[in-house]
Amino acid sequence: METHKADAQYLYSMAEKLGADLFGVADLRPVQNFITQQGGQILGNFSHAVVLGARLSNTVVDQLDPLMPADYSLYGFHVYKAVSPLLDTIALRVSREIETKGYRALPIPTSQFRRPGERISIFPHKLAARLAGLGWIGKNCLLITPKFGPRIRLASVLTDCELEAGTIIEGSCGDCRVCADVCPVGALKGVEFRESEGVENRLDVNACGNYRDGADSGARRGAHVCALCLAKCPKGHVTS
Repeated sequence: METHKADAQYLYSMAEKLGADLFGVADLRPVQNFITQQGGQILGNFSHAVVLGARLSNTVVDQLDPLMPADYSLYGFHVYKAVSPLLDTIALRVSREIETKGYRALPIPTSQFRRPGERISIFPHKLAARLAGLGWIGKNCLLITPKFGPRIRLASVLTDCELEAGTIIEGSCGDCRVCADVCPVGALKGVEFRESEGVENRLDVNACGNYRDGADSGARRGAHVCALCLAKCPKGHVTS
């Protein structure tokens, strides 16, 4: 089946008008086995993904202070109650548009764990965004984009429509270790992303998750976010 370049351009225009700041298409076939293992056969049946991104407010991100839990409450509201629902709505609209063309389309929300109590997402948005050419996975285990750094949220629409896919771009973290150095619990190891290695080589998931959940947070108890590796990344830290 030929790729649908015109359809991708139309969907990009549509998503942009709805509020998306980033749009890309990923060919998922090289990683379908991984997607199936992580999210199940239903997700593994799709060949492509439309990846959508929305930038976070620099003003909100820049005020993050680990000793000020009220600031984290503001950040949490911004990310999970404002930006994420916006992206989920855009993903729904895009999926409906794809279905009107006779293809299957499954919108995947920004935050959806595989099972209750697990810290594994049902779908790897960051991996799809990397395949779509929207950025690279940095030493902070976040997608880092050329325009916004890691200050973004992602959602995806899985489809069997063979839209024209993007091209992977090379990462440029270099020798930078800011994210690893600023991590309050040393969860980040300062190691660059490699396709052949699991996340455990780059991140202590439990240490990160326990801190975010408030188990080791001190003054932050109950805030349920940290985000210093996002806030202090030089690729997105534009105001100081």
